[in-house]
Amino acid sequence: MVVQWTQADYEMAKQSENVLIRLNEEGFKAYWVGGCVRDELMGRSVDDMDITTSASPEQVMNIFEDCIPTGLQHGTVTVRSGDHYFEVTTFRTESEYQDNRRPAAVQFVQDIKEDLQRRDFTMNALAMGVDGVIVDPFGGQTDIKQKLVRCVGLAVERFGEDALRMLRCVRFASVFDFSIAYNTWKGLLHQRDLLQHIAMERVRTEMVKMMAGPHPLKGLALLDRSRALEHVKAPVNATRFNQRMLTGLEQLSGDHILLRWSCLLLAGAYDREEADKLLRQWTFSNEQRSRITGVLQVEQQVTDFVEQSGDIDTLRAHWIVTVLHCGAQAVSDWLQLQQVLPKQWREVSEQAYLGLDQVQAQAAVWSQSMPVHELKELQITGEQVLKLVDRKGGPWLGQLMKHLLKETAIGNIENQHEALSAEVKRVAVNEQA
Repeated sequence: MVVQWTQADYEMAKQSENVLIRLNEEGFKAYWVGGCVRDELMGRSVDDMDITTSASPEQVMNIFEDCIPTGLQHGTVTVRSGDHYFEVTTFRTESEYQDNRRPAAVQFVQDIKEDLQRRDFTMNALAMGVDGVIVDPFGGQTDIKQKLVRCVGLAVERFGEDALRMLRCVRFASVFDFSIAYNTWKGLLHQRDLLQHIAMERVRTEMVKMMAGPHPLKGLALLDRSRALEHVKAPVNATRFNQRMLTGLEQLSGDHILLRWSCLLLAGAYDREEADKLLRQWTFSNEQRSRITGVLQVEQQVTDFVEQSGDIDTLRAHWIVTVLHCGAQAVSDWLQLQQVLPKQWREVSEQAYLGLDQVQAQAAVWSQSMPVHELKELQITGEQVLKLVDRKGGPWLGQLMKHLLKETAIGNIENQHEALSAEVKRVAVNEQA
């Protein structure tokens, strides 16, 4: 290879170079462009390699046999080389943006600098040819060295064209640990109201990338200062968050991204129901919502029962009921989160704090002591219960089975058919009495 890529997979880099060389041989200009050039300069892993060219989409398709017309109206053709796919886009300018998001019209051009001029930030307005020469008309390399996120041209115009760029700006500053250039920040504050036009799925995507990065607190601080999220379709008020509670967020690795979201919502004093509604509006999946809000459910139950009693056996029983109700994953997540939260952040009594200390110290042992976790583990079935008491099924049966599960999990009843049958008969006699 002419260019020695240090951050890209060797085969991917080689195959992308083959595409550039072929375009050059056919008389067209061609460059690697955008994020791959930026990440190589920053020493970050290059995951994909986009290509820009003076060839029209039709000319690209005539040159390469194996290609897909993925976005002809915007000048993009996906070219396969070896086992790798590359988006090859014709130099273009954009105009008449719709919904503050998408260009209504594009015009193909022959000058790479015109193409770079339409891009969002200087660090992304970089192109590199097979000779290794970097095209950098807007000072992107300098801004990378100075750790600055700066818009290409006027920030007000760039953000007006695509309002999502404001959240990308915050995300880049957060993930890269960059500062935001003064005029870019002013432009963001001026245009933030346009975020109301952006689909929440796109908002979520930017926020998830930011929260999974190495410096989420920086991003959250920028969102707090800018109040940007107060202007999205499903708004969030920045003032509701307890900043002290967020200090431990980065102690949770990026692998625990959903736990970071639980921490964030806990710091915003969201209960499970309010959090679930917000996450639904933000287009999180059912599985993600359940995992994130499970921690909030455990928090609600634990803070309720520690206020009521300090007796160790009672605390153990309440904890086991919480495990049954919320699930093993949720209680495990909750316990892990306690390790990074500041001490005594809750507004509860001194007795409750003593109870919380006992719960945190003993919870793992209590959970391990549970002989059963689900109804199917009980040594008695619903059908057997119906025969024992000679009754028709109904809501009472579900309640009785939950009672058996709870008492067995706590250890008040042995998980044996005879013991469970005796409890069923005892409950039936008491109900008749």
